[in-house]
Amino acid sequence: MPLSTIHILYQDDAVLVVNKPTLLLSVPGRADDNKDCLITRLQENGYPEARIVHRLDWETSGIILLARDADTHRELSRQFHDRETEKAYTALAWGQPELDSGSIDLPLRYDPPTKPRHVVDHEFGKHALTFWKVLERCGDWCRVELTPITGRSHQLRVHMLSIGHPLLGDGLYAHEQALAAWPRLCLHASMLSFTHPQSGERLRFECPAPF
Repeated sequence: MPLSTIHILYQDDAVLVVNKPTLLLSVPGRADDNKDCLITRLQENGYPEARIVHRLDWETSGIILLARDADTHRELSRQFHDRETEKAYTALAWGQPELDSGSIDLPLRYDPPTKPRHVVDHEFGKHALTFWKVLERCGDWCRVELTPITGRSHQLRVHMLSIGHPLLGDGLYAHEQALAAWPRLCLHASMLSFTHPQSGERLRFECPAPF
C-alpha cells in the first residue's frame, strides 16, 4: 500500500512524526485481512527501521510518533509510560455541556461481553483522567479539546459518553443521532509534545483536525 495518505510532519535520524489517516490500524491486527497498517506502510516505503511507540484507534486520526532505533524507542516508551509527554485531541461531541470546561475522573475496564467496548467500573476499572474544554458550540454538537492524563483504551470516547456527550460518528458508543451526524469518528490527535531523546530539546507538533 502507498504512503500517499500518510503525511510525514517531521523526521530526523531518531524519530518520525506522522499524521495517521482515519480507518487505518496503527499495528497489524490478528486476522490476515488486517495486515495493512501504519507501521507496515512505513516499513515497506523507505522506513524499514520504524518502530511504533504508542497507538491510535483504527478510526482515530492524527499525530503518531515513531522511533527509528532501539535506544530512541526505549526512551520514548519511557516518556509515555511516565506521562512526560503531552497530548491533546480535537473532537466533535453531541449536545452542549453546561460548563465550558471540566475533568472526568472515572475508572475504565475492557468489557468482554460487548467487545471491543470499554465501560466505567468503579470496582475493577483502572484509573483514567481526562480534561475537556469547549472550543466552539454549533447547534446539536460542540467542538472540544480533550487532554488525556492517562492513556486507557477508548478513554476519551467512554469518558465523553459518560457525561452525556458521545463523539459524533462513533460506531461503538454513539447513539443513533450522534452516529448519523458525521460520516467518521470525530476524534483527532491534534497536538503532541515530547523531549527529543538525542538532543534533549522539547518538541511540540500540531496538526489540525480534518473535521
